[in-house]
Amino acid sequence: MINKDMEMLGKQPSVIRDIHEYSVKRKARIGENNVYDFSIGNPSIPAPNQVKKTILELLNDGDGIKLHGYTSDSGNYDTRTAIAENIYERFSFKVSAQNIYMTCGAAASLEISIKAICNESDEVIVLSPYFPEYKVYIENAGAKAVEVLCRGNDFGIDIKAIEKVMDAKTKAIIVNSPNNPSGVVFAESDIAQLSKLLEDYSEKFNHPIYIIADEPYREIVYGNVKVPFIPCYYDNTIVCYSYSKSLSLPGERIGYILISPKAYDSEDIFSAVCGAGRASGYICAPSL
Repeated sequence: MINKDMEMLGKQPSVIRDIHEYSVKRKARIGENNVYDFSIGNPSIPAPNQVKKTILELLNDGDGIKLHGYTSDSGNYDTRTAIAENIYERFSFKVSAQNIYMTCGAAASLEISIKAICNESDEVIVLSPYFPEYKVYIENAGAKAVEVLCRGNDFGIDIKAIEKVMDAKTKAIIVNSPNNPSGVVFAESDIAQLSKLLEDYSEKFNHPIYIIADEPYREIVYGNVKVPFIPCYYDNTIVCYSYSKSLSLPGERIGYILISPKAYDSEDIFSAVCGAGRASGYICAPSL
């Protein structure tokens, strides 16, 4: 017998993909310019010229073996170091290459992170509305997704509603800001209140409750809106990032996991991330 859960996922793809496939058919029928596809997160602008220029330089003058060869399981050390330095430059938050694990985009980051920290029957809180694949990743790890509605008036974090569902099985909460699909950036005050709540309940249940910060849209903000960098507010944070949106490179499938060095047993979490990547077949992120 085949795995029926996997068969069902294959036969019932996400609604996002269904809408995208419908848009492809409509474009073929009525014209590319007559269909606006807001389903999958493909960019509406090309990658920056510097990206194209750098890729051409690498292809023409780089080391072809290294360029197209395997990276280390956790990613190229120099790349991880550069990312750690960039995080410090932007957020004044000190990390090192040992806190960074390179991944095939944010989807792999989330799958690996959830699998790394969750055991059978653990619960992961998701703030609704949310990217529907969260539930797939959580259930694939043997855990349960617990949905909590955001505030109705502004789609902010409803702290009281989160507190109502927390129990000893609560292992993590996924915070996606700027949010997909609402577009809301969660306020600094909400992040601070959530951090205090999780600190209190981590102590009450005698185990850390993690924030998994899903951040592929971090740079897509307008005006003077501030996107709080959650590790600055809460120690037990795992950041899942992708360059798909910030550099218009979703097809390159490159991102990373950042385990806060301030997290409880951060070195063990990193080992678990490496193990979850190995178990899922997500090793050696794309080298280019």
